[in-house]
Formats: sequence, C-alpha cells, structure tokens
Amino acid sequence: MPFFDAASTEPLHPAARAELLSALEAGWADPARLYGPGRQSRLLLDQARARVAAVLGVRPDEVYFTSSGTQAVHLAVLGALRARRRTGRHLVVSAVEHSSVLHTASTHESDGGEVTTVDVDRTGRVDPAAFAAALRPDTALACLQSANHEVGTEQPVAEVAEICRAADVPLFVDAAQSAGRADIPEGWSLLAASGHKWGGPAGVGVLVIRKHTRWRSPLPEDEREGRRVPGFENVPAAVAAAAALEARRQERAVEGPRLSALVERIRERLPRFVPDIEVVGDPVRRLPHLVTFSCLYVEGEALITELDRQGFAVSSGSSCTADTLRPSHVLEAMGVITHGNVRVSLPRGTESTDVDEFLSVLPAAIIRLRRAAGVIS
Repeated sequence: MPFFDAASTEPLHPAARAELLSALEAGWADPARLYGPGRQSRLLLDQARARVAAVLGVRPDEVYFTSSGTQAVHLAVLGALRARRRTGRHLVVSAVEHSSVLHTASTHESDGGEVTTVDVDRTGRVDPAAFAAALRPDTALACLQSANHEVGTEQPVAEVAEICRAADVPLFVDAAQSAGRADIPEGWSLLAASGHKWGGPAGVGVLVIRKHTRWRSPLPEDEREGRRVPGFENVPAAVAAAAALEARRQERAVEGPRLSALVERIRERLPRFVPDIEVVGDPVRRLPHLVTFSCLYVEGEALITELDRQGFAVSSGSSCTADTLRPSHVLEAMGVITHGNVRVSLPRGTESTDVDEFLSVLPAAIIRLRRAAGVIS
C-alpha cells in the first residue's frame, strides 16, 4: 500500500534502524552513572546531541532530547513564558499553529495570561507587518511555525525573527514539519522538532534553547538533560533520530526536488481531472512533500476510507484533530473549504508510478462518493 501520510509520521529510515539496533545493545545503561556501561550510554547520547546540533546549525549544549515533539513544544513555550513573567504575560501566536502550541496558549490564557492571534492570508501565511503590530512592551514570547503541517506553506520566519529581535521578544519556532526536509531560517530563540517526522523512531523529540535565552522549567526540577527535561533519557531512540536526521540532510539535495516535482504533478493535474476541487496552500513557497486539497460534496472521512480501499493511505481534516470530526482550524483561518479535505504527504522513496496510480483512482473515487450522496446521477 502506498503510504502518503508522511506529515504524520515517516517510516523508519534504514540509517535509523541500523543505529537503533546497535544502540539497544550498547546504550541501555543509565547515562548518569560513572561505571563503564553508563559512560558508554553518555557517550552515545552526547554524540547524538552533537549530530542533531550540526544539522540544525546550533551548539550541542543548546539541544535537549524530550519524549516527543509535543513535550518539546510545551516545555519551550511554558518555560519561556515563566522566565519572562516580569516582562509581561502577553503571548503572540499565528492562527495556524499546531494544536500543541494553541493548547499551550489556551493553558496560558486560563492561568491569567493574554494571547493575541495573528491571522493568515488565503495561502496560510502570516504577514510580518501584522505580526509586528501584535507585539507589545509586555509581550513575553512570540510563536511562529517554520511551515504549516496541514497545507505545507512556509512561514516568513526570518522576517518575523528580525522583527522580534528588534522588539526584544524571543521567537519560538515549531519546526516539526521542516526539520530534515528544509533549511530553517535563523534568528529564533527556541525550537521544537519531532524525530519520527523525519524517519527516526517515535518517542523522541528535540528542544533547542539558544544561549542567552531566558527559560525556566515549568515542571519540577529533575537532574536529567541539563535540568531542563525530566525523565530517563531514551538513548537508543536519540541515536536513531540523529542518524535519520543526518541521512535526510544528505539525501535532501536529490530527494527534495524529486518529491516536490511529484507534488507539483498532483497540484497541477487535480483541478483538471476533478471538478469542484480546490488545491490549497502556497504553490511555490511550500514544503516539498505535502499537498492538500478540498472536494465539494464529499466528506473527507468517506474519501479517506474509499482511498484506503484502493490501497492509498492519506489523511483528512486537521492533522491533529481528524478523529474529532471538527473542521480544521488551519483551513478555517485560511478561509478555504474545510470539508472534503485530503492531505497527501509523500515519504522518502515515493515512486512516480505510485503518484500516477493515485491520480488515476482519485477521480473515480470522488464520483462514486458524490453519486452515493445523490449530488450527481
């Protein structure tokens, strides 16, 4: 079955699999211990940290491993807000942030903080000028994803980072969809990423806190990960995630443009093959592997089931709330069709023939569903 839901998770990269198996043998001991097996685990963990730092262009002592990308988001946002309470309790977010960011913002608001949401245009991108207008003297933190997880639109991180720097406001960047697939612009203060998104194992995230960024843990103090992330480190998973990230960087020059061309084929052909369909997101400034479209007169969940019957695994609706059957907050913020929504995200190694087969079965699937709904005869 062609797997077209890489934005949710990538299959384990072969480089990650090989190093995971090795690290399970060599990195099982407590990396905080001074005996031989513990020192070996610490060496593997520090090497993994340095490898991730090299790919992200940061210092190894700015990188911390977490249990997930979501935990990295929670720690980054809540920790920065806690450290800057004397500055104020105002938080700025974009309207299309991942639910982990928006839920954290809601928690902050429930705790007496204030949140300003910056709208996006029809492609899903924020206007740097609008972001600048949202900043205030009491703004403690600003949040802007590197690229959208549902429609692939890249955000103007570099411009917003410069605006935040001038206003002396730290910028948090959720890079879960970009890390390993695209360069992340500089200028941010905190970053979160998720290993399974680039072909590492599930259960390992990355939190980056740049030097001179004020941050204070929102959780009880723990001795692990520089006192910033509690819990026993998953050394084998960290090693495997680092291996996958390095491998993706090495492959990106070839694989990125190849996947982008396949996505462009889908973007270009769908409106010609299927009536009453809207392809959303920026057609140019986008991630290379992701395309989202909406079909009138078709329920997204029904289309997902029909495509699954045809052998294609894709996702529908909000990538993080599809099981609730609520409209996607991203698509609502963009002002585009929110029902009959399908996200196609291609993993590494996707074949051209798989995309062509998908394009051949999709129109008939939509016609069957529209006919069953009585929209067409």
